[in-house]
Amino acid sequence: MAIKIFIDQGHNPSGYFNSGAEANGVTESEVNYQVGIYLRNLLNNDPRFEARVSRPTPTTVLGTNNSTSLQERVRMANEWPANYFISIHCNANPNPAINGTEVYIYQYNTQANWLAQQVMNGITQNVGTSNNGIRLNQSLYVLRRTNMPSILVELAYLTNTADAQKLRDNQYGFAYGIYLGIMRYFGFA
Repeated sequence: MAIKIFIDQGHNPSGYFNSGAEANGVTESEVNYQVGIYLRNLLNNDPRFEARVSRPTPTTVLGTNNSTSLQERVRMANEWPANYFISIHCNANPNPAINGTEVYIYQYNTQANWLAQQVMNGITQNVGTSNNGIRLNQSLYVLRRTNMPSILVELAYLTNTADAQKLRDNQYGFAYGIYLGIMRYFGFA
């Protein structure tokens, strides 16, 4: 029985509601989309996994506003039902010096927490972003409403020039870092 992983590429395409951040010539929804596709393909090349994405095409729009967009992502994962949920995002901050990777979870000392630690290590080792730690955020809808261990990965900061370059030029590297983390979490690597 394959391990079912639902990959949510955060936000909708540019020009739609809930389209995410843009800075330094990098568009969050496009990065999230491509990293998710790479990650899905990596996982689906391994018979131990079955992966699905929330946005199978670059033009896929989910929901009709911010809240229905989030509801649709959670519904897809819960109804499948997925064993794990990974939401992919890029961060932004008014201070351009802020940089690095963060992973959000609903609760410490859970399977999501252990997965988050492995994913964080995979990304920072593979791409070279700073490790900003595993953070608790119980207000995030996708962490609150999913029925399986769920993490939300903030890959790096679009608003930091060094991070933005990595997000633009090494999307496969981010995906591979998440993949490595998943493999280590399951003891496959």
